[in-house]
Order: sequence, then C-alpha cells, then structure tokens
Amino acid sequence: MLSLLSLQVLLQPLVKSSGKILRENPQGILRYQEKPRVNPDTGLDTELALPLADASAAAVAACRLVAVVVTFNRLDKLKATLARLLESPEAELAAVVVVDNASTDETADWLAGQQDARLDIVTSPVNRGGAGGFEMGMRRAVEAHDPDWLVVMDDDARPAPGAFAAFHAQPRPLDTALAAAVYFPDGGICEMNRPSVNPFWNPRVFLRTLFKARNGYHIPYDSYEATTPMAIDLTSFVGLFLSRRMIEEAGYPDPGLFLYGDDVIYTLRLRRQGERILFDPALRFEHDCSTFQNDHHRVFHPLWKVYYAYRNGLMMYRAAAGLLFWPLLLVVVLKWSFTARRYGAERQSYRRLLRHAVWDALRGDTRRTHAQVMALAQVKD
Repeated sequence: MLSLLSLQVLLQPLVKSSGKILRENPQGILRYQEKPRVNPDTGLDTELALPLADASAAAVAACRLVAVVVTFNRLDKLKATLARLLESPEAELAAVVVVDNASTDETADWLAGQQDARLDIVTSPVNRGGAGGFEMGMRRAVEAHDPDWLVVMDDDARPAPGAFAAFHAQPRPLDTALAAAVYFPDGGICEMNRPSVNPFWNPRVFLRTLFKARNGYHIPYDSYEATTPMAIDLTSFVGLFLSRRMIEEAGYPDPGLFLYGDDVIYTLRLRRQGERILFDPALRFEHDCSTFQNDHHRVFHPLWKVYYAYRNGLMMYRAAAGLLFWPLLLVVVLKWSFTARRYGAERQSYRRLLRHAVWDALRGDTRRTHAQVMALAQVKD
C-alpha cells in the first residue's frame, strides 16, 4: 500500500523526543498523546483487543445471514462458489444475491436455469465494476431479504466448509465487522486478502513498516493460527461479514470507484465512523485466484485501468493518512510520472489518464463514467 520512500518522507514529524506521538484518530484529527499500550508481538494497541464472546458492550444481532456474490465472465468459478454456498442449510445462509455484471459469456443463461429458491439473480445492463456490483448487490440484499448480516465475496471466492457454522456459533456485536482468514485452495495464505492495520493510526506499526514493508502493516502470519480475533483497519471484500446496522449507518460502497481499492476505502470509512473490524481466524474462506505478486514494475493493460488505480489509490491514501497525505501526494505522483516511460507509444495517453486521476482524486470526484475513462485512454495522433 505504501512505498518505503513515502514512509521515510513522513517519518520525521511522527516521532517526538518528549515521549508523545502525533497520532490521527479514526475521525481524522491529529493530536499529541502518550504512547499507546502496545502488544510487543503484534505492534497493535492492546486497547483495540475485543474478544468476540464479550458482547456486553454492544447490542447483538440475530443471525439471518445473506451472501452477496459479484460475477463477470467467470462461469466455472461462479459455479463452484454457488455450489459451496448452497451446501449450507437455510438456517446458516438464508439467501444468495448474485450480481451478474453484464457478463458476455454463458453466465446469464446458466443462472436463468438455476432452481434453488435462495438464489436472487440481479443482472446489471452494464459492467459497473466490482465497486458498482457490490453496491448493487448489498443494496438488493438489504432491501429484498431482510438480513441481519451480509457476507460479501468475489465469484472466485467461497467459504470453507464450516465457516458459516463458526459464524453462527457465538454472539456477534452489531458494531463489529468480521474479516475472514482467506487461503488459496492449496492451503497457503492469500496475500491479496491479508488484512492490515493503518500505519498512520498506529505509530508502532508505522515505524515497523519502514523496515518490513508489507509485513510491517499487514497482520502477522501467526494470526491465522490464533484462537482469538484481532483488531484491523483494512480488509477486502472476500469473506467480509457486515451487520445490517453497520450498513445502514455507514452506507454502501461508492459505485463510482468502479475498480481497485473500493474495499479498502469502504473499510477505512467504517473505521473513521467509529466502527470496529476484527480479523477472525475461525472464519475461513478460499480464494481460487492466481498468486499475488507485489510487482513494482507493473504495467496496466488495458490502459484505462491506470485511471482507476491512481485515482482510487490517492483517495485511499488520503483517507488513511489525513493531513500527512499532502507530502505523500508529491512522492507518489512523481513516481507515477516517471512510470510513463514504460508505456511506449501509449505514454501520452498514460499521462493524460494520470492528470485526470490526480485531479479527480483531489476533489473526491467519482462521477466520471467508464465510457469517459476509456475515451481518455485512446491513443491520439
């Protein structure tokens, strides 16, 4: 999420010899405070720990659970996901909302032939991207199925056997979202779905990120073997459990984000509004995707993806870093500008997309349509 150079630029203002720390709370207000109580093993504030079984401080929801799945042109994986979901009895999973994001393969025909009464198929006339698909599906689930809880996932992700039984096994506080432990089918931890802590809200994690990069702010691997949940700030839309109350208070994902970072921006919004998110290793999911690679020399194809990656990335940085976003902005935009040389004949279109991405991000504007973004990506003579 954050480059080492970016963090080095931002480090100096955060550490004070007085023993106090400049810290941003989830509401985005920077203030000095005494150093927090920190677990030396995880680097997390001990004040954030909350056993799931301790629901005395918050109302506890009933557990009518509804799943939301967003799909686009991956019918084989969708079939496997729906088969796994529908193995769960109705007491564990009341309904499954499937958003067909204008698939052009055989998805629509296959879905039309399914007979399970728990399936609710929502077909979008256009591809709304992952963000638009999740917004559409979550809204449909709340309005049509009277859920107490939602669980969201991509079409290539699915609960491990017993995951929903584990969810129902104990009371779930209404003010606490739950992130599943996500694995590859071979049992390895799925890196792209490894939750993290916002280093700008946790100075210990911030310092550790300088030296460990991703491993500095992502949860430790041994957290997957823990017997108790741990507090996090950021997670993905694979195996995220949300109470209806949280959705009604925080709203739905921004459909205008289209692609990239919509899950991180949404979970940051939850945290900034005072909600809690816990990683619960007892809730296991499987993600049948390719192995994640943190490629610093990535080139986006098709080119229009540049716009979403950079606009949404800046919006994510701003939500995470607060006032410290501004020095970070200079670093990342310069880095992205130099990347133009990798795009050959498309470099002018790349720069055009970058300019619009930065401008729209600074205004928090997600109204640009996908057709407009694709037009910006056209190579002009």
